[in-house]
This record gives sequence, structure tokens and C-alpha cells, in this order.
Amino acid sequence: MTGSHEVEGSTPFGSTLKNRLNFQAIFFIYFHVSLYQKKFMDFIKKHWGNILFYGFLIFMFTPAGMPVRSLLIKGVSYLTSRVENLEIDPDERLQLTDYDWQLVNAQGQPVSFSGFKGKVILINNWATWCPPCVAELPSLQKLYDNYNGKVQFLFIAHDKPEKVEDFLQKKDYYIPVYYTTGPLPQLLQTPSIPTTFIIDKKGEIVVKKTGAADWNSNQVHKILDKYVN
Repeated sequence: MTGSHEVEGSTPFGSTLKNRLNFQAIFFIYFHVSLYQKKFMDFIKKHWGNILFYGFLIFMFTPAGMPVRSLLIKGVSYLTSRVENLEIDPDERLQLTDYDWQLVNAQGQPVSFSGFKGKVILINNWATWCPPCVAELPSLQKLYDNYNGKVQFLFIAHDKPEKVEDFLQKKDYYIPVYYTTGPLPQLLQTPSIPTTFIIDKKGEIVVKKTGAADWNSNQVHKILDKYVN
């Protein structure tokens, strides 16, 4: 006798019992999963109208839906920017003569808009809470990269400075942000954002666009190239 012993459950009876228990556990899990799946599907069918309604509310009015809204708006803006003529007809342009507008930059330093007179100026009114504004910012950042030094960019933030700073850091944007501290010239006043103006060296407003657009498009490049050269 060697003194060896069989491991418990290694007998044919033990193996059969173990397999039966495993089968019962699997059946138990499958049964309850199927039951809850059926209840879940019944709930969806019964309340699908309410689910869609509350999903729509989340999509439209909460921060949770902003990434999706921004993506959809970006797609639409890229399409419309390729079929819509952004440049105002010469016979319909307005001449900006009032440059009396006081601003502060991101560092809190006062800046006078009159100091930009005689330059090609792009003014973008935006905010971090505005999905169309957020959607078009990547294209504006690229445009700024391409035309910084040729065009004077003013990104007018209608938001709290701390929110703007945090947003720009998270997105790795380095656009020049300003805040208005005085009344805007009448021709630059707008009830909606985003609204973007392009002003030529003579003060003519050659572009006024409300709503998101692809600002790094060939159309915008051609417009700017015409006025900076």
C-alpha cells in the first residue's frame, strides 16, 4: 500500500454530480437573463415614446449631448460652407467708420479696437456653452495658424474668463481671446452667436456670417488672400 488517496470528486459519481451542478447553474443564469431581457424589451416597447422624448431633451439641452450636437453641426457647416457664398456683394456692403470699442485681452490688459484700423480683421463671437461655436472652432484654429500675422483675429468670448481658459487648455487651442468692456459699434452688434465678421483694410464688412461654418475652407482662403495682398 502506498498510502495514496483519491481526490474528492474525482470518482465517476463525483464528476457526474459536478457536471449536473454546472448545468443547473448555467440554466439558472440563462433563464434569469432571458427573463430580464424579455422584461427589458417589454419596457422599451411600452415606453419607447418617453425614452425618445427624454433622450431628445438630453441631446438638446444638457452638456451630455454637446459632443454629438457639435459633430452634427460641424458636418452641416462644412457642407453649407461649400455651397454658400460667404462674401457679401460689393453693392450690399456696409462701411465701418466707428472703431470706438474697448476690449480686454485674456491677460486682462485693455485693448482699443481702433488700434486695428487699416488691417484685415476677423471677429468671431463665441462661447463655450454654444454648440455651433464649439463646432467651428477647430477650423478657426487652423485658419488662425495659416493667417496669423496677415489678419488681425479677435475671438470675442461671451463667457466667464475662467471657463474660457479651462476650455482652451483642454482643447489645446491658442486663439487670441478678448472680452468686451464697452458698447460695440452698431454695425458689429449681433443678437446671435456664433457670428463672424471679416473687415477689409478700408473698413468694409466683406463677410458677416451667423452660424457655424468651415472657416479653413478654400473659399475663405481666397477671400482673405484677396484682401491681405
